[in-house]
Amino acid sequence: MTDSNSAARQVGVLVVTHGEFGAALLDAAQMIMGPQQGIASVSVLVSRGVDEILAELKAALAKLEAGMGVIVLTDLFGGTPTTLSLSLRKLGNNEVVAGVNLPMLLKVLQSRTAPLAELAAQAKAAGQQGIVVPGEMLRKKS
Repeated sequence: MTDSNSAARQVGVLVVTHGEFGAALLDAAQMIMGPQQGIASVSVLVSRGVDEILAELKAALAKLEAGMGVIVLTDLFGGTPTTLSLSLRKLGNNEVVAGVNLPMLLKVLQSRTAPLAELAAQAKAAGQQGIVVPGEMLRKKS
């Protein structure tokens, strides 16, 4: 798990992915935005048992909760990271958004004082807007 101390009055950010993808996304985001507080990643690896991963998820959610909830960004709807994250929704104030990409993560980190449901909607929109086929755009200009 990668983490920093929880920041007061901000939504916590937990990135849960297959392999080390989430940790790499957090590193990339911090390269762009600078160090961030109240963030963590959990890696779902085939070498780890479900109970171990669930325990790490529970600990991360508890640590990141600073009064405004935790947004959980996962890589693939229907995948193990999303399924495990969704199983913990009843434990507290958290919202799961599947399909994480760097534009989504950057938007979340920029808007962490927004209410959790609003932040989840902004995350979804930013993730979708970040998917671009540059060649398609260039062909339209020609």
